[in-house]
Amino acid sequence: MSIKKLFLLIFLSAVMGGTVAVVGLNYLIFTNIANDSPSANQTAANLEPDSTIPTAQPVDNNIRLEYPQVDTEEKIVQSIYQDVSPAVVHITTVRYAYNFWRGDLIPQKGTGSGVVVDSKGYILTNFHVIRNALTSRGELYVTFSNGESEEATVVGYDEISDMAVIKLKEEPHESLPVASLGDSDKLKVGSRAVAIGNPFGLSGTCTVGFISALNRTIKINNQELEGMIQTDATINPGNSGGPLINSYGEVIGINSAIFSQSGGSEGIGFAIPINIARQVMNDLIQYGKVRRPYLGVETFPVVSTLASYLNLPVTEGLLIQRVEPGSPAYKAGLKGGDSAVAFRQFRIFIGGDIIVAVNGEKITTPMEFQKIIRKMEIGDKVTLAIYRGDKKMKVEIELELQE
Repeated sequence: MSIKKLFLLIFLSAVMGGTVAVVGLNYLIFTNIANDSPSANQTAANLEPDSTIPTAQPVDNNIRLEYPQVDTEEKIVQSIYQDVSPAVVHITTVRYAYNFWRGDLIPQKGTGSGVVVDSKGYILTNFHVIRNALTSRGELYVTFSNGESEEATVVGYDEISDMAVIKLKEEPHESLPVASLGDSDKLKVGSRAVAIGNPFGLSGTCTVGFISALNRTIKINNQELEGMIQTDATINPGNSGGPLINSYGEVIGINSAIFSQSGGSEGIGFAIPINIARQVMNDLIQYGKVRRPYLGVETFPVVSTLASYLNLPVTEGLLIQRVEPGSPAYKAGLKGGDSAVAFRQFRIFIGGDIIVAVNGEKITTPMEFQKIIRKMEIGDKVTLAIYRGDKKMKVEIELELQE
């Protein structure tokens, strides 16, 4: 603002009063701003920027997010899935039930998983997955990860281990993707575990966890399974028969069961160790059944109340109920009961030998007895400590193949 304009403002204030002064002040200020602003003919190139005022930066409309690099663990799991998933199949069983009301057959379907273990079309899975296909009208189908579906047949199954082997009905026209089998005896708690299968029919599902425990004993369909692998990798209905895989992409187990109070996965799944599954598989392919040693006796556990009731010489052991004719036990002269008595809700045969130890190991339940025998080989000799009446004696028996 010039000195002349300032004196004019003072003069107006004195002569005309405050109102005119305010009007004059506004006029002078806005006139000054207008005169101090660059004219329309001035360009930005002719102006020198004020270094105290930040200049606007150009806006990049193409926003790019910085994603973290994939870590080693992710790459391992991705590689495992890429390598193994083509060998994992979706198994569908169909059983036809007769409807008496409608007079026709109604198909009942079941699903599960399996893993290709041989280029000839052999597939490893659970017995309970293919059970429906064992009926006279049963059907069995296998669907691969590429969507192709083929009919399959049952090679053999084993209820004791809950294992089964199936095979494509037609010879493979192309080389099948085959999974590599590992060594479950080398497993350690805390090792990575990857499960691939078809939970609830959702094909090609991959879940990741760890080996939570080893050598678990669980019960499935009134059958006790030993040496099971426990994992927290999510397993749900439909995962049964699918592979549990280690960090090297090797199958270390066959997923078989979950422990659940809700019906869904609660982070406690179980798999049959691949070393057990491999042995069963080899027998099923070669012989159509699992070759196991057997003794040929049926037993009943002795408890203190039973011992007191029957006046037995021991309070623990196995009371032999029956000896199978022609069995190793029969040839060794073991004796079964010859008369029946009622004990609580049971009908027990008495008068037979009482087994108290196997190979020097104390025995109290039929399940323990079976475990010991199953771990032995055909042709092995087992030593039983028995009571015949009040007399304790030892009997050596050579185990034979169970027909």
